Amino acid sequence: MIPVFDGHNDTLLRLYMAGPGAERGFIAGDPDGHLDLPRARAGGFAGGLFAVYVPPEPQDAVLDGSDLTVTETGYAVRFAAPLDPGYAQRMALAVSAGLLRLERESAGQIRMVRTTAELAACLAAGTLAAILHFEGAEALDPEGAALEVFYAAGLRSLGLVWSRPNAFGHGVPFQYPRTPDTGPGLTDAGKALVRQCNELGVMIDLSHLNERGFWEVAALSDAPLVATHSNAHALCPSTRNLTDRQLDAIRASDGIVGLNFSVCDLRADGYNEADTPLATMVAHIDYLVARLGIDRVGFGSDFDGTLIPTEIGDVRGLPKLIQALRVGGYDAEALHKLAHGNWLRVLGQTWRA
Repeated sequence: MIPVFDGHNDTLLRLYMAGPGAERGFIAGDPDGHLDLPRARAGGFAGGLFAVYVPPEPQDAVLDGSDLTVTETGYAVRFAAPLDPGYAQRMALAVSAGLLRLERESAGQIRMVRTTAELAACLAAGTLAAILHFEGAEALDPEGAALEVFYAAGLRSLGLVWSRPNAFGHGVPFQYPRTPDTGPGLTDAGKALVRQCNELGVMIDLSHLNERGFWEVAALSDAPLVATHSNAHALCPSTRNLTDRQLDAIRASDGIVGLNFSVCDLRADGYNEADTPLATMVAHIDYLVARLGIDRVGFGSDFDGTLIPTEIGDVRGLPKLIQALRVGGYDAEALHKLAHGNWLRVLGQTWRA
């Protein structure tokens, strides 16, 4: 079984929402969600970026569906409101603590990694490697102090935005069909944050950032450009996907795109339909490889954060995708690059240790 390093999951939020003791359930086996330790072992999941996503405050959450408009050709989701920074920081701390508990309670089976050497050691030993990632920078302050603290605590990957505005930039609203060119890009604080991430060696994630912000990061950053969980706009024209021109920039920077398993960002019709064949996922991989090269494509499943194809089901379905790619003509060397090698290269080029 080829080990898989995955670019994105939302398991920490699921565990936080489940309440006390959920980390023990993850370690022993948990029937909920897409990912737990026993199923990770069964699916060859060797590690990944464990995202800290801060949901809206309860009074701001829309539960009646009024944020979604279905159009004749697709859909449009009302732009999410900005978060209160104090709330965002409290939630980010609470959700991040779940990863520390997973490491502590797993008796060496899970390790929060901070260096490329630690990551390589985990892969060699069969220890699940977890990288702390923030999906949106709302928990950070424009002065840069919080990033220093979170970096010391283990943060090694940062999405500047989720699909909402914050002090650093503007995310893309969820819309189909539409390009990711949806509004203004980075603020001055966002540009300073890019520079600070480069100095510390924090990987910058461009998923959820709009196109103008993408180009501003590309102009500022000296690190490979990374989209942890995005697909090809040419095959599925949603705002969350990357245009050919963006893909070309990622290739030029020697970066990476992680295939997003979210069905509405895979399907040409944009439908949120789980009955989406593996062939659709393979088609996106084929397109990304043709545009980026075999050294710049990986997986970014979005486990526990989205609706994924029924044929995958959960993390145990990863070998099915690898087999579909094998049948599609990818040899052993290419499959190892897609499954983990390309992520390890980009992290090694980005981190300072």
